[in-house]
Amino acid sequence: MPAPHQSLALGSLAVIAVVVGASAAAFGYTAGWFSPERLTPPRLVAALAPPGGPALGHRRNHAKGICFTGSFEANGNGSEISRAHAFVRGQYPIVGRFNLGTADPDAPDSTVRVRGMGLQIATPDGEIWRTAMINAPIFAVSTPQGFYALLLASGSKDPNAMPDFVKAHPEFGPFGDWAKNGTWTASFAEEHYYGLNAFIFVDGSGAEHAVRWSLLPAVQPVAITPDELGKRGPDFLEQEITQRVGAAPQRWTLAVTVANPGDRTDDPTVAWPADRRTIEVGTLTASKIEPERDGPCREINFDPTLLPDGIKLSDDPFPPARSAAYARSYDLRTAEEKYYPTTLTGAQQ
Repeated sequence: MPAPHQSLALGSLAVIAVVVGASAAAFGYTAGWFSPERLTPPRLVAALAPPGGPALGHRRNHAKGICFTGSFEANGNGSEISRAHAFVRGQYPIVGRFNLGTADPDAPDSTVRVRGMGLQIATPDGEIWRTAMINAPIFAVSTPQGFYALLLASGSKDPNAMPDFVKAHPEFGPFGDWAKNGTWTASFAEEHYYGLNAFIFVDGSGAEHAVRWSLLPAVQPVAITPDELGKRGPDFLEQEITQRVGAAPQRWTLAVTVANPGDRTDDPTVAWPADRRTIEVGTLTASKIEPERDGPCREINFDPTLLPDGIKLSDDPFPPARSAAYARSYDLRTAEEKYYPTTLTGAQQ
């Protein structure tokens, strides 16, 4: 599933690198807002590649990850605001993917600020709900145009590119604050995952409710520094979640926050006030971890526009933009299958 601070961008290059890397890996964007040259999926996805080029056969965003399976147990509360079958009291199978916000599948865990969860919930009526969440409570920019500008600035050799970007995009400040000062943990199981984007729930009467959702961990987060995490090994997070889930299923509460009239639904950098109504609609359980190489999430494109009846897009421009970029990434990696590792390496061992 969140005042400018310009001094943040003018500080250490290390902080800037962390912030930009997290932003660039968090979401993709494509659309025809730019003129005279139209921004296309190939151009956007190419801009996400690291300096040495993309890791062939891998996702272009969030390239490092591991699969899990389990269930979502709905408590029935969500049916008040959405007719989606996933909110009817019952238990539904899930496929998910823990991941890091990086284009490098071999990046050390301690170098990546953003962590994510891709999720698919399937219901007996044959419908699928897919979503992609990250551990940042707000996004870095308010528009897809701003995201593309961030990519250009982060890839520029001009030392003034990032400071100039931040001056032109003051909404970047809260995200930068989180990247610099937010709590790091040593487990995917300890993360609070935010959907960030607004969607519309449609209830049984046809009434519409603007919402955002997030996953709250059942376990208490334990703070750790990046240096401490680095000492545990480059692939510690995958190893740790494999051992943790192997010992006991891990759980999160799915919470849906309902907007008040006038709350912004088109800007993921604007957090809704804390007093907004929040409904706990069920429990997500990760029961089994599997290496991505041959796991059930390997071929899933966690397209956030794949929604069941009872959930639809809002005026937030990012989900459709991400959908197009994800599709491009999927097409590339499936065409490059021969380059994908055929033996277990690193964290997969």
